Amino acid sequence: MSEDVKIRNYKVSDNELCQKMWIELTEYHQEIYDNPSIGGENPGQAFNEHLEKYGEENIWVAVVDKMIVGLVGLIVRGKEAEVEPIIISSAYRKKGIGKKLLRFIINHASKKEIKYLSIRPVARNKKAMKLFYEMGFNILGHIELFMNLKEKESKKWKTGIEIHDIPFEY
Repeated sequence: MSEDVKIRNYKVSDNELCQKMWIELTEYHQEIYDNPSIGGENPGQAFNEHLEKYGEENIWVAVVDKMIVGLVGLIVRGKEAEVEPIIISSAYRKKGIGKKLLRFIINHASKKEIKYLSIRPVARNKKAMKLFYEMGFNILGHIELFMNLKEKESKKWKTGIEIHDIPFEY
């Protein structure tokens, strides 16, 4: 499948399909965290906000048979950059498209002489974390810790991650 994938720059005419994929990813995050409030009332608008903030020239789409099936973006800050977003439509996952998009963005960042390339998956997205690790994202740079201030309202957190012999929930 990945041979049939073409990667090209984002065009304004791609907006509706890209918003749908953004919403699909948001719904997946809502599911894995059992939290319907993730993404707010209009998660598709977050894609447009991303475009406004970081520019259309920093988004690329994956196309199969003239249909957009994935997208990837790059946020450049000097000699560092972050892959954000990376989304594959659920019907096209596990077909090598994510790897192809990552190879593309890694190559693009390398040509721009980026020194460090980062990616920030949500902690419960084990499949994404495994893929990113396999693609070379194997340096732990930053950790973002949260504190639950509304325990009575909270969803159950999972246990099982240790860093420096310190147990964390995710």
